[in-house]
Amino acid sequence: MVAQPERAPKAMVTSTNEHATNAGIEILKKGGNAVDAAVAVAFALAVVHPEAGNLGGGGYLLVRMADGRAKLIDYGARAPQISKEGIFPTAKDAQVGYKSAAVPGTPAGMAMAHKMFGKLTWKAVLEPARRLAKNGFPASQRMELILRLQVPVMMPFLESAKLFLHGGQTPLKQGEILKQTDLAATIARMQKYGGQEFYEGETANRIAADMTANGGFITAVDLKDYQAIARDPLQTTYRGYPILTTVPSSSGGMAVVEMLNILENFDFPLGMEGSARHRHLLAEAMKRAFRDRLLHAGDPDYKKIPVALLTSKDYAKKIASGIAIEKATPSATLGAAPPDVSGLLGESENTTHFSIVDEEGNIISNTYTLSGFYGSQAIMKGTGVLMGNIFGAFSGGGKKVLPAGQRPASTMSPTIVLDKNQKAWFALGSPGGSTIPNTLVEVLSNIIDFRMSLRDAIEYPRIHHQYLPDRIESEPGALPFEVAEKLKAYGQTLSLRYRSQGDVHAVMVE
Repeated sequence: MVAQPERAPKAMVTSTNEHATNAGIEILKKGGNAVDAAVAVAFALAVVHPEAGNLGGGGYLLVRMADGRAKLIDYGARAPQISKEGIFPTAKDAQVGYKSAAVPGTPAGMAMAHKMFGKLTWKAVLEPARRLAKNGFPASQRMELILRLQVPVMMPFLESAKLFLHGGQTPLKQGEILKQTDLAATIARMQKYGGQEFYEGETANRIAADMTANGGFITAVDLKDYQAIARDPLQTTYRGYPILTTVPSSSGGMAVVEMLNILENFDFPLGMEGSARHRHLLAEAMKRAFRDRLLHAGDPDYKKIPVALLTSKDYAKKIASGIAIEKATPSATLGAAPPDVSGLLGESENTTHFSIVDEEGNIISNTYTLSGFYGSQAIMKGTGVLMGNIFGAFSGGGKKVLPAGQRPASTMSPTIVLDKNQKAWFALGSPGGSTIPNTLVEVLSNIIDFRMSLRDAIEYPRIHHQYLPDRIESEPGALPFEVAEKLKAYGQTLSLRYRSQGDVHAVMVE
């Protein structure tokens, strides 16, 4: 029996946590639109899914309104101004603790989106999250399991240990009620004074003071200077269907579009899904798009990126002509690798995504992150705000450094697909670090090429190739024996992943 997706007559919210999803539904029922619901979900996830949901991280919110207006809100975290070579005393400092944190973008991004597109008051859309933080919620089994792994790295951070480890080294257990009074008060201040309170008000003062007291790099000036950016999304078509996705600073959208453009040069008849030929062509498109990503990823405010070239149909046609149907192209023969890919291939997979469509046909896709599980592990004293470790993670573990003021070159790729009448069709996105673009391309192809239902398209086993290392990684079940043997005969190197690839959250208008 085929598993059926959840259905509703008017609107849909999907996220990784039922409390956050319910926060979005509550706002829709009060007359809010998809953007109002997105803000509610983002703040709620910071409360109930602290391994990745956040106020202390950053990400990308893609909005497409029913009237045709579309914007990408880039609220990627930024490197503090003190950033310079040699700033991390040890590799551990780059991965954990106060020094690993970048200037957060989430409050600014949500405030910008709400100001541009929201209907309800700012106070109203933050209320479900404030209430969850104040009244508490039962810890999930996943929270218990992840916290068990976090004990050794989280223990030294007193505010975090107090909240998540009973003040010592005993993690919360499933069903225990987690209340976050400091976080509730922080959200209440933002309800009263707006999102900028996080950057210039009492919350900013407390973050800056705790950073100073613990050797962190973020200053009051860094916070005050932070700005989210409204960008025009990257637009293309696949088999005639309009697609909107991210532009840099996220390089994920470029990779998605380049892969789709390459694949458009090949026919994928029904029944070809999962075959050796299909997997081979996917892998060959992936390795080429990822090489371009490694060469050109960056913050467009600091680096010239040839987005138009890399995402053009002509460029893809030229690339596709170099793909042999039954022979793998070794990555090394595609050209020299970039001299330094640290921070570009080791992106954390511990991110989260949510998608929303409302009754009017407004649709959003949002991916945001703390980087690693529970980010830096450090909650800023008196705020309840858990900071990400994005600065250290994108500084290659301290081997180099993310330049001052820059946003990291993320692969986060919130994406929206329209029908051929320019109406919202589906929105999707996923965590998964460097696997994100490939995951989304596979789901898109499953829906458009192979006419799968949304749920079947998401659950169909996936593969991954990222140019370096030169191998196809596969989920269990993605490469049956006969398919694997054929791929090896083509010259592909295979490697089995022992866990799932991505965690897609998508909504579709039937």
